[in-house]
Amino acid sequence: MDLKKFNFTILIEKDEDGLYIASVPALRGCHTQAKTVEELLPRIKEAIELYLEVNNSEVTTNEFIGVQQVEVSI
Repeated sequence: MDLKKFNFTILIEKDEDGLYIASVPALRGCHTQAKTVEELLPRIKEAIELYLEVNNSEVTTNEFIGVQQVEVSI
């Protein structure tokens, strides 16, 4: 049995408590957190694998273009 390989773009942010949060935009609801980036990367890989096991539907990936910050005033 051949294993399929996927590449996903992940977003990493740091919250107000200093925790790192990783999310996968292509997989709705797929995210995890850790105290360090070194802890975070294996956790997000595991989260992706579990997501794909549970959601047997076709996976579509978007092409990563870039990240922008936008300032708004309210």
